[in-house]
Parts: sequence; C-alpha cells; structure tokens
Amino acid sequence: MTKRTVADRLAEALGAVLGTTELPLRLRAWDGSLAGPPGAPVLAVNSRRALRRLAWSPGQLGLGRAYVAGDIDIEDDVFATFAALRSVGRLAETGPMAPPTLRERLGLVGTALRLGAIGREPAPPVEEADLGSHGRRHSRTRDAAAISHHYDVGNDFYELVLGPSMVYSCAVWESPDTGLDAAQEAKLDLVCRKLGLSPDMRLLDVGCGWGSMAIHAAQRYGATVVGITLSEEQARMARKRVAEAGVADLVDIRVQDYRAVDDEPFDAISSIGMAEHVGRAQMPAYVAQLRSLLRPGGRLLNHAINWNDGTTTWDPDTFIARYVFPDGELLGLGETVGLLESRDLEVLDVEALRQHYALTLRAWVQRLEENWDAAVAATSEGRARVWRLYMAACALAFEAGDMGVNQVLLQKTGGEQPPLRRTAWT
Repeated sequence: MTKRTVADRLAEALGAVLGTTELPLRLRAWDGSLAGPPGAPVLAVNSRRALRRLAWSPGQLGLGRAYVAGDIDIEDDVFATFAALRSVGRLAETGPMAPPTLRERLGLVGTALRLGAIGREPAPPVEEADLGSHGRRHSRTRDAAAISHHYDVGNDFYELVLGPSMVYSCAVWESPDTGLDAAQEAKLDLVCRKLGLSPDMRLLDVGCGWGSMAIHAAQRYGATVVGITLSEEQARMARKRVAEAGVADLVDIRVQDYRAVDDEPFDAISSIGMAEHVGRAQMPAYVAQLRSLLRPGGRLLNHAINWNDGTTTWDPDTFIARYVFPDGELLGLGETVGLLESRDLEVLDVEALRQHYALTLRAWVQRLEENWDAAVAATSEGRARVWRLYMAACALAFEAGDMGVNQVLLQKTGGEQPPLRRTAWT
C-alpha cells in the first residue's frame, strides 16, 4: 500500500475544514510533498502551525490567520487560487460559513496529532483587530478605533494601492480598458452631477477619505465643501492635497464624527463608502442626522456595499470582520432604501455598480502586487497580505453576485422640484 504523504494528510485536513473530499487545489507540504490534481493552483503549507491554527479555528478565520502569518502561501495567481477555494464545499455556499461537523472536527484533530501539529493555540497575527477595550460597539470612541485600524495603516501604503486618485471606493468604468484613475475621476464626476452641484452650493462629504471628492467638487464645480473623517492620517494628507490643489479657501477637512456635525443645513451631502461602518442598529439615527443637515430641496447620495445573497447578519468571527472592517456591517439594498426614504426624503435614482467594483478591486490588487516590496516596507508583510486576501476575495464575491454596491440618490422635500428625467446626470 502506498504510504500517505504529509501533503495527502493536509489535503484531508483542509477537506474537513471546507466540507469536501476533493480539493481543486494542489497542496505543497513543508516537507516538499505534493497532493492534489496536477495543473491546479498550488497552495503551500509552510509549517505545522498552519494546521494547528485550523484545528483551533476550523474555518475561514483559521485559514485567514494562517495566510496573514505566512504559514500558508499562494504560489500561483491569487484570483485563480481563491476561485478554486470558493468553488467547493462550505465556501461555495451563500451566507455565513457553517462550521465542520463534530466528526469532521475530530478527523481534523486526528490529522494534526499524526503530523505533530497539536499544541497551544497560536497567537493571532498582530494585524488582527481587538476593539474590546474601546467600549460598546458604535460608540464614538470605538468607531474611531475601528476606523483607525483600517485607515491609519500609512498613507504611503494607500498611495501604492490606490494610485494618484487616492479614492478608496468603487470606480465607474466606461469599459474594462478605461484605467483605474480615469474610472475614479468618472465616479467623482457622476456623484457631483447627481447632486447637481454648482458654485453657490455647500457640500458635506461624510467619510471624506483623502479629500478626493472634496477637491473634485471644489475644482470642477466651485462648491464649498466640508469633509469629515475619523482618521487622523487621512485628514493630514487630505489637507495637504487640498492646499496643493489650490482650493483651501473652499474646502474644510475635519476629524469629526458625523453625529457631531451641527452646521447650518447643506445644499448637498455625499456619503461614499461610509455607511458600511455605521451598523444596522445605528442606521435610523444616521439617516435622521443627514436628513437634518440637508436643506429643503437638497440632495443626498448614499454610496454603499450591500449583500446580494440574502445574508442578513454580520459574523464577527470572519476574516473580514477581524482583519479588515471591525464592527462593519452590510445591509441588503432593499433594507438600505427602506431606511433612507421617508416622507421627507424622496428616492430619485438607484444605480447598481456591482461589476464596476469587481474591476476596481482587481486593479487595486494589480497595483499592490506590482508594488509588493514597497507596500511591505510601508506597513508590514502581514498587513499587505491582509489587503491582498480581502481585495481579491471581494472581487470574486462581486463577480459572483454575492455582494453589490449601489448609489441611492434622494432629495429632501420642500424645495425645487427634481428633474423630470435622470438624463440630468447620466
């Protein structure tokens, strides 16, 4: 009988985690042995610690920790590897990933024992978020800590990934050949046109990032802009970019919670990629606050990622919740629109940009991989791995239709009538 190799046993263990007996991957074990179908993407398991992580956290989180720590590596195209993973077993299912059965868990532990991989649970990589000491979820202190975890990882790192546009949300592509920078400029201009900006208008940009929307609105439309963010790093760079663009007299960048804004009502409000941080329970208060800050006849554009696969809860033990967007929460499009619209806020337009975000994420991954050494130097190898994993996995989720991103345009009643046709901004 042929002796089973370390790679054979690792394939069995990973199959137990994913709920499949046939992996569409080729595994390379730490001893050099190989298992799996020839020609399939290769996943390298570099140490016994990877198996120990899976034994303690048998699911997406254990796999994510092992990759961030360098216990496993991707040897081939990242998209082909993740596409193979998500095509089988529990990863192919919609909704939260179900844990292994007791029998599968015992088999996983048995494999770990035979390979000498049983021991104390390895400490999570330092890149994992721990917000427990910052108070209750979505308090102002904890929201600031959650935003800092994601956005204060270094402006140099983000410049390498995002490029000169410094826009960290879905671009709008005329075609796949448009190019990321042009697609991001097209998105900013689309938002300005939907909001009907003109030189006599005041805009509140909620979650202003590195100031790109504020700069575009001031330069191209002459609007006066207040941009707010909870990230000190973003605000520092945004103010520098505003000054370099020559619009410091029109743009005010603040480190401020949206709940603390008490200015006179604005003519328009943009919220681009910020609502995902609010949380389901806080959404009614978020909408009420933005509505109160909008003058009669003013427009609000809410640009946010939504679940498309029927998921209704945010699992705090997933990779993306622990490493990428702690305390973040996605809603379905129907729920989002239902919360936004009211007697005082009329929906004018809903535009789906799902395919556009897949293209955007692939472009970000390409830039990260082209600048890998510089990105690692700007932050850490673990952080660069987090971004590579999450952006590639999300690109595939958008392509599969599991997630969508939508712009919802609303107008507050009591002012001028909205345009008869949406051609005003298309």
